[in-house]
Amino acid sequence: MHIGFAGVGRMGTHMVRRLLEAGHTVTAYDIYLTPETAPAELVERGMTITTTPADLARAEISFSMLPDAAATEQVLFGEHGIATAGASEHLHVVMGTVGPTAVREFAERAAGSGTAVVDAPVSGSVSLADTGQITTMVGCDDEQFTYLKPILEAVTRAQFHTGPAGTASVAKLAVNSVLAALNQAVAEALILGESAGLAPSALYEVLGSSAVAAPYVGYKKEHFLDPDAAGVAFPLSLLHKDVGLGLALARDHALDLPQATTVGNVLDRALDSGLGAKDMAAVLEFLKPAES
Repeated sequence: MHIGFAGVGRMGTHMVRRLLEAGHTVTAYDIYLTPETAPAELVERGMTITTTPADLARAEISFSMLPDAAATEQVLFGEHGIATAGASEHLHVVMGTVGPTAVREFAERAAGSGTAVVDAPVSGSVSLADTGQITTMVGCDDEQFTYLKPILEAVTRAQFHTGPAGTASVAKLAVNSVLAALNQAVAEALILGESAGLAPSALYEVLGSSAVAAPYVGYKKEHFLDPDAAGVAFPLSLLHKDVGLGLALARDHALDLPQATTVGNVLDRALDSGLGAKDMAAVLEFLKPAES
C-alpha cells in the first residue's frame, strides 16, 4: 500500500522503517527532511521524500507523528496541506498527542474535503517503537478500524479501538497523566532513598522487582541512573505539553485532579528551570536538593 507519513522524528523514523519492512511504499514529509538529512536506511529501503504535505494526499492513507496541534493543523490545512489538496477519498491518522479537542476540530474541518481525520496516538518509548512494541489507541468508526488495524500492526504491538475520533486522544492523555505521576514518584523515591544513605542503583533494583514494577520503571532505569549516557527518549517539554492538555480537558469537565495538578506544577517549574530539552526523567535533577 502507498502510505504518506508526516513527521520523521524520534518516533516517526522507526514507524516509517517498520512500514517499509512490512512491504508498504512510503512518501514522507517533514520540514527538516531533505535528501541530505534523511536517514540513509529509510532511503535505501525505498522511502521517497516530498517537500509539500499535499503530496501525501496522493496516497490512500497518511499518518502524522507531529509534536503539537499547530504543526498538525499546518500539515492538514495549510496552503499546501493534505485536506487542502482536495483528494477524492483519503484517510488521515493523527498519531501525535494533540488532544481530543483538536482532533475533533480537525475532523469537522476536513469533512467535505475528501479527507477523513481520525486519531491513533501511541504509548511507549522510542526503543519500543524501534522493536514495534508500542501500543496505539484508535479513535474512528468500526469500518475504519478494520481497515487500519492490519496497517497499524506493522508498527505497534497492540491496537485498542476506543470509540469515535477524539476518544483515542482522551485515552492517551489519561495514560500520560499516570506516566507523569509515575515518573515523578520514581524520582522522589530515589531522592528519599539517597538522602538516607541508600544507593540509587540498589533502590532501583528493588523498585524493578516490587509491586510498583511497571514496564516504565524497567525501561527508564538508565535515564534515572545515568542520564548522560541514556540520552533523550521523550523530552520533558513534551511531557509538560501532554500533562497540560490533560489538565485543560479536566477543566473543561469541571474536574479537580490533585495528582495531575501537582505533577503539572512541578513540570511547569522544571521547564522554567531550563530542563525542557532533557529527558522526562530530568524531573529527578530538578527535585534533587541543592548540595550544601
